[in-house]
Amino acid sequence: MSASGYPREVTSTSYRHLLDVIAADRCVVTDGGIATEIPRLEGVDTSLDEALWGLGTLLEAPDAVLRVHRSYVDAGCDVISTNTWGLPSAIHTPGVQLSGTSRPVHWMDLARQGIRLARRAVDEGARSSECAVAFSLNAELDAIDGLETVRLLSRVFADDPPDLILFETLSLIRPSLHAVVDALVATGLPLWLSFRRCRQGVCGVFGQHWGGPEGDGFGRAARQFEDAGVGAMLINCIPPDHVVGMVSYLRDFADLPLGVYPNLGYYTSQRWQSAPEVSGEQYAEMAARWRAEGAQIIGGCCGVGPQHITAARARLEGVPRGREERHEPETIDPRRQPLEASLPTPWTDERGRHLYPLELPELAVDSRVFAPTEGSYLVWRHLFSYNVGAGQRCLDVGCGAGLQTVQLALNGAKAVRAIDIEPRAAHNTLSNAFRNGVADRVTAAAADLFEWVPEERYEVVVASLYQTPVDPFQQLASHRPLDYWGRNLLDHLFTKLPHALAPGGAAYVLHLSILSQQRTAELLEANGLSGEVIDFAVFPFADHFVDALPQIAKVESQSDAYHLDVSGTATMVAYLLKVTRVEDSARDDS
Repeated sequence: MSASGYPREVTSTSYRHLLDVIAADRCVVTDGGIATEIPRLEGVDTSLDEALWGLGTLLEAPDAVLRVHRSYVDAGCDVISTNTWGLPSAIHTPGVQLSGTSRPVHWMDLARQGIRLARRAVDEGARSSECAVAFSLNAELDAIDGLETVRLLSRVFADDPPDLILFETLSLIRPSLHAVVDALVATGLPLWLSFRRCRQGVCGVFGQHWGGPEGDGFGRAARQFEDAGVGAMLINCIPPDHVVGMVSYLRDFADLPLGVYPNLGYYTSQRWQSAPEVSGEQYAEMAARWRAEGAQIIGGCCGVGPQHITAARARLEGVPRGREERHEPETIDPRRQPLEASLPTPWTDERGRHLYPLELPELAVDSRVFAPTEGSYLVWRHLFSYNVGAGQRCLDVGCGAGLQTVQLALNGAKAVRAIDIEPRAAHNTLSNAFRNGVADRVTAAAADLFEWVPEERYEVVVASLYQTPVDPFQQLASHRPLDYWGRNLLDHLFTKLPHALAPGGAAYVLHLSILSQQRTAELLEANGLSGEVIDFAVFPFADHFVDALPQIAKVESQSDAYHLDVSGTATMVAYLLKVTRVEDSARDDS
């Protein structure tokens, strides 16, 4: 017995069944998403909190959680996970409320509730000897008090033991992680680890990468985890096309069972945006490909539902795992088709600029709204100098206080639409439009660029978006895409422009030198766009860029991004790009 009174070696009947399945060269099938499946149930009204990821439904909608568990049990899963992924975040996020109810609830009681609901679903499905319950924990367990949290969890497990622990959606491998893994192994329960990594490194739900391609580091860590007693290694929470190649990579280093369970979709604005174009049959064919690569455990993460798992279960029945097939990643998203490596055409200034006397619009900036920056004024100067937007329909993406919106209207735009993720910014823009006498031609609204769909096409689009690389150590457990490179918003804008630009239209986009020109050239080409530099400005780093300087240095070391050092002062270049559709240029040439 351990000091907590919990037996050192615990192997349940259902977990022994998993070992038998693997030994017989059959595929272990796990469940799909839980938190993303609950909102789809009829009669269930619940939001998806990013930090807790559906944890509150254990109290607010336990019947819904049970129904989702049962759907996976009935789909033939060999493993279902508890709805406790967000539990470590609830412990470590200040001010988080576990439920909208007034009754206080301790996190250990939520852990018990999660196990009981999953166990009940298995029992009601009459599969208690062949469907294991995995207790889900996210990467926030690797925290300063992680070892104490594991000790307390062992007390929960003494009363309500799951069949195994699934420590998942991990990214970083630090000494503290090894200590937490050792503590989890010491509970006596089988432990599976799952990482959000692909062959290009740590990976986000959109397939963004940071940290560089995988060398030996991750593989050597897998071997260390195996030696420590970990029962299986898996890959999760990344797009399906990015898990390809990881099983064969890990097999070079470790002998323990390996598996994959990717996402279908992405998180944005308190809801999961699914990928409905992927049918159950399509997902099953992808699962067969992972099996051919050697995966012994296959399932799904967020956005993957019972229909996908049911189809995969049927497709994988009797299919032996491949042992030597090694596949290069292949995309299911045409926007991510690989491009031939080539050097981009150098950006050049197409004109000699003529500076007019400055006549800035009259602005009042709300204290909670981003004030115009040097980059904003670069965009404004071009709009002002060339009377951009006169007689045209215009769109301002990331309007802030409305500098560009107001100038476009002052230039004589037919109509200007302004959007910003911050509702206060939209209100501030409307106020400034009224202040400058152009309110009759301006509309503004709050909109999340990641889920925004252009309601019409515009002859002019302007965008000066937030572009600051973020230290990934501050984003251990998030379903939002990691912004390691500082360009998430810019990259997503490029995917929207083909649908937002009218024929012959142009977008004027701010691009900082701390972002890669090579990557921008690739994305423009991939989306049928072309870009040219029409202006630039040089200015010292603002305070928030100074704070991000260590991360900016990492980005610059891994790409062609750069900044200048002027007498010891960090200085960047802001470029103004004119972006147009390639098909428009081809039509003009003909």
